[in-house]
Amino acid sequence: MFFQCKNCGGNIVYNPEKQKMVCPFCESEGTEEKGEKSSYGMGICPNCHGEIPLEQFTSAMFCPYCNTSIIVDERVEGEYQPRRILPFKLGKEACKQLIKDRCKKVLFAPADVMSEARLDSIQGIYVPYWLYDYETEAYYEGEGSQIRKWRSGDMEYTEVSYYEIVRSMDIPYRLVPADASIKMPDDVMNLIEPYDYKEFVPFEERFMSGFNGEVYNMPSGEIKHRAEDKVKRSADGILESSYSGYANVRTIQKNINIHEQEASYGLLPVWVYDYSYRGKSYPFYVNGQTGKVVGKVPVSLSKAFLYATTLFACLTVIITGISTLIF
Repeated sequence: MFFQCKNCGGNIVYNPEKQKMVCPFCESEGTEEKGEKSSYGMGICPNCHGEIPLEQFTSAMFCPYCNTSIIVDERVEGEYQPRRILPFKLGKEACKQLIKDRCKKVLFAPADVMSEARLDSIQGIYVPYWLYDYETEAYYEGEGSQIRKWRSGDMEYTEVSYYEIVRSMDIPYRLVPADASIKMPDDVMNLIEPYDYKEFVPFEERFMSGFNGEVYNMPSGEIKHRAEDKVKRSADGILESSYSGYANVRTIQKNINIHEQEASYGLLPVWVYDYSYRGKSYPFYVNGQTGKVVGKVPVSLSKAFLYATTLFACLTVIITGISTLIF
């Protein structure tokens, strides 16, 4: 599947800034129509009929020959059809600037990390997520103490009061995310959260035009423990905050029971810039909705050495000048 412009026939794509389909050739807006579905199979471009390298989980990509943005019909339908999608809100140029801003803060960043040629390789990817709903029962029983001290004459007094603490809470959780992509590092996907789920919309293929995408790589049951860990940590934090006013707390009993209600499949937007320096990869990940950047900027040893050498030379000149004035 691909989208054509009704006016010029060019490949029309989704524009994050305008939040609508825009033709990059004639600049028409909202003139998309689905191109004819390929009858040659999933590994064939429906536009130029060139054979394309289709990986196991790819659901959207660009043709290496005609650069058409292709959405693989069989991987957005039936069991692979997402229930919801959070469309990209930040475009390519905006995300490139965010990465530049991050790199500018690193004194000895390699010069080419911010080059247009390198940054132009950034890719927008719809990452598959399982989103879980839970009902949670949190119970806590403990003993808290408060300490009061005062003086009367020459005597100092200490009073310790003990209190029974009992907390019982029913906490609902909705759309707890766990990415279902093997390529994406789980810890990084956790770091680029949160997303604003109020902007979720029912899935439509047009949002994927102009971006890469994957179907879920793993079933929901295989990764739900990651979502459950998030829920347990959150519920534990809510319990702790409810009895935080005591000087000391002794736990007698604490139970957190979670009950899964539903798991739904959705797509979330991520920009990925894979920068390579001295044979090592330094990937940057950008939340395609909020602009949050996660990534490590490498240090150029040559720039650091040049800086140190220059600084040493300047100090030598200054010290020599001072010595001349004194003597």
